[in-house]
Amino acid sequence: MSKFVFLFGGQSEPTDDVMAAWHEWFDSIGSHIVDSGNPFGPGREVNGGSGTDLTPAMSPATGYSIVNADSLDEAVKLLDGCPSTVTRVYEAMPM
Repeated sequence: MSKFVFLFGGQSEPTDDVMAAWHEWFDSIGSHIVDSGNPFGPGREVNGGSGTDLTPAMSPATGYSIVNADSLDEAVKLLDGCPSTVTRVYEAMPM
């Protein structure tokens, strides 16, 4: 089994319905969760020592979760029902 990182993107207001959808999705993948993660606050992209504040127009990541899955395809299937509008999935390679 490998670890996969979900980087969530997109914006949505944390209404009661949205929060209920997140709780329902986390409950559905419960046995796969390594770290349920957190939402992100303001961020900065650093390149060559200088930084640029991230804006919504730059499509920044808005949060993360880490899960266990047997393959990238299985990790992607875990996103069924996820309320995030955009999610990037990366395998966390062992070192």
